[in-house]
Amino acid sequence: MRFLQTNVIAHRGASADHPENTVEAFRAAGPLGANWVELDVRRTSDGALAVHHDAHLGDGRAIVAIPATDLPPSVPSLAEALEACQPLGVNVEIKNSPHDVDFDPAAALVEPVVAVIAAAAQPILVSSFHGPTLDRVRAVDPSIHTALLTFDLGDVARTIGDAVAAGHVGLHPFDRTVTRELVGMAHDAGLLINVWTVDDPARIEELAEMGVDGIVTNVPAVAAAVLRG
Repeated sequence: MRFLQTNVIAHRGASADHPENTVEAFRAAGPLGANWVELDVRRTSDGALAVHHDAHLGDGRAIVAIPATDLPPSVPSLAEALEACQPLGVNVEIKNSPHDVDFDPAAALVEPVVAVIAAAAQPILVSSFHGPTLDRVRAVDPSIHTALLTFDLGDVARTIGDAVAAGHVGLHPFDRTVTRELVGMAHDAGLLINVWTVDDPARIEELAEMGVDGIVTNVPAVAAAVLRG
């Protein structure tokens, strides 16, 4: 069965075959079957935008505590990452968690993120677990599409309603929380559903049969084979 409507979203690039969130992983995603890429962005001490999932580098240094010139060569800037992803669409996750060392209640990194996105040559969707950060994105540029990331959906109807009220176009739920009922409710409310992070072929097929709009995966070749084979 072919599920042409379901996007293959390469999680941090083709992260099963290359180091995650690197130029190499981003360039490999398309040839492996992805049509979107997901990546993470954080701020450095001098306000640059580093593409890296964790708040700390592997050597223990906090990204927010060092200038961009001190980052390892493997850590690209957001502009470099977007260029490496072309022509694929990109889901830019802004990392701004109250539990991380780089948390900023004012979400000051939003403005430079928006500026880089404005120069991008491909579709962009901005997501975050931190709702106020997404609110800031929409305040700076209401034309940017945003999606709320969730781990625990809580009251599903309320979560969907809040996402719609905030102006988001999508909900990005954790795989274990996704049911056919959730997908139906979200679609009825006009929201896209992009599920993270799924590598099992049987589950990928099950989610596609539910009608999800995108599947975030570490193995885009596997997902592409299931969805388009």
